[in-house]
Amino acid sequence: MDKKIFTKVIPSDANYLPDVEEFVMQIAKEANVDPTKLNSLALSVAEASSNSIIHGNKRDITKNVLIEIEFDDKYFSISLTDEGKGFDISKVPDPTEPENILKESGRGIHIMKSFLDDLKYEFSEKGTKVTLTIKLNLKQK
Repeated sequence: MDKKIFTKVIPSDANYLPDVEEFVMQIAKEANVDPTKLNSLALSVAEASSNSIIHGNKRDITKNVLIEIEFDDKYFSISLTDEGKGFDISKVPDPTEPENILKESGRGIHIMKSFLDDLKYEFSEKGTKVTLTIKLNLKQK
């Protein structure tokens, strides 16, 4: 199968989060993502999308989030690119450490890593790009 690519752009408004989830889930079903992975994927997409809007673009509705979905026979990837300045991933506290367990925030990256096969961040002058990837377990015909 050739790689298929889909894109969507949303303003940095949390009211668009359900649209992002619907967009991703529709394509995930087309890609035959394992139904047992759909809830984990939806949660990861919601976390990444809200991070792009809230932390990346600081809820500035004049800034956008670009959503790109790519899939082939082996992988299903979702990239979200915001217009923010990025962050130092090495400074994100480990939520499993005793001093962080009771904190109300800071679990999103940890949760996404536990649900996904790969999670990557790229930082540039244009913004921050996070890519969420899961392996497809398609049976060969």
